[in-house]
Amino acid sequence: MTDWPALELPVRPPFEPMLAKLVRKLPEGDGWQFEPKWDGFRALCFRDGDTIVIQSRAGQPLGRYFPEMVEALGALEPRKFVLDGEIVIPHGDTFSFDELLMRIHPAESRVKKLAQETPGVLQVFDLLVDERGADLRTLPCSERRERLESFARAFQGRVKLCQATRDRKDLARFEEELRGKGIDGLMAKRVEAGYRSGDRSAMQKFKWMRTADCVVGGYRYAATDTIVGSLLLGLYDEAGLLHHVGFSSNMKKGDRKELTPRFEAMRKPPGFSGRAPGGPSRWATERTGEWQPLDPVLVCEVEYDHFTGGRFRHGCKFLRWRPDKPPRECTFDQLVIEKERPEGL
Repeated sequence: MTDWPALELPVRPPFEPMLAKLVRKLPEGDGWQFEPKWDGFRALCFRDGDTIVIQSRAGQPLGRYFPEMVEALGALEPRKFVLDGEIVIPHGDTFSFDELLMRIHPAESRVKKLAQETPGVLQVFDLLVDERGADLRTLPCSERRERLESFARAFQGRVKLCQATRDRKDLARFEEELRGKGIDGLMAKRVEAGYRSGDRSAMQKFKWMRTADCVVGGYRYAATDTIVGSLLLGLYDEAGLLHHVGFSSNMKKGDRKELTPRFEAMRKPPGFSGRAPGGPSRWATERTGEWQPLDPVLVCEVEYDHFTGGRFRHGCKFLRWRPDKPPRECTFDQLVIEKERPEGL
C-alpha cells in the first residue's frame, strides 16, 4: 500500500480519474468538447506548496519515473493545484510510447539518465483544483475549460495546454495533422457534465483504428522451437471471470525468446477463470497444442479487425505492453462487437 504525503487539498491521492467509454463513431449534436487522444501515461498532478505528487491512472506513484515532470510542475508559479493530463515523450515529429515504457525501471540512475536524454511533456486537459484551493469538480466541463485556459497562462517548459474545440470543422484537421504521430484518436466530453471520478458517462473515446487492452492469461510454445509462440488473450466479464478471446503471434522472434523464461516463471493455473483455450488441433504437435496458464497480471494492447461470437475472428496484432493498465479494467465494454453473420454471407 502506498504511503502518500499529506496534502491540504480537496482532492488527494489515491484518486480515480474520470474514464471514457470507447465508441465506434463520434457523438452527434451540440454539447461536446473534442480533444486529441494522447498515447501516453495518464497523470493526475497534485501540488500543495513544495510537495508535488504525480499519480497514475491505476493509482500508483509516477513521480519517481518522471523527475523532469516533478521539476517542471515545481517551476510553475501557482503553489496549489490538481491537474489531469497525460505524459508523452516527443520523438521527432511524433511521440514514443516505447520510451515511456523504458521509464518504468527500478534503478534511479537509469531513470535520471533517460529523463535527461528523452524528457517528457505533460499535456494538461483538466483542472480539478485551482490555485486558491477551490474544488472545481462539480463545475461543467465548459467552465472548467475556461478556468484551465486562464490557469494555463502560468504554464511553461514541459507543461502544455492540450488543445480542445467544440467546432466539428476542426476534427478533420485534427486527424490530418495528428494521426500517425502518436495520437490514436479523439476524446469527446459532455460540456455540461462535471468531473465524474471513475465514471464513463461523461466522456467518450474514438480511435482511428480498432484496438483492445487484453490480459495475457496464457501462452503456447512455437511449433518448431522451445520459445513462446503465441500470447493467449483474455477479457473480464461483469462477473469477474476472465475469458479466452483470441491470440497474438506477431511478436519478433527475439522478443518471444526473451519472454520465454519470464513466462515460464509466471506459470500459474487456471490462467482463465471463464472460457479457456481449446485443446490441440489436428495439425499441432503435443508440445505446441498444450497451452500454459499464466498469472493474469500482464496487459497488452492489440489491434483487431472483427470481434464476433465472443472472440476475435482472426489473430490480433501485438502493439505494446500496458503496465499502466489494471488487468481488471480489460473488459468486453471496450470492444466494437459485431453480429455473427451466417456462413457464406
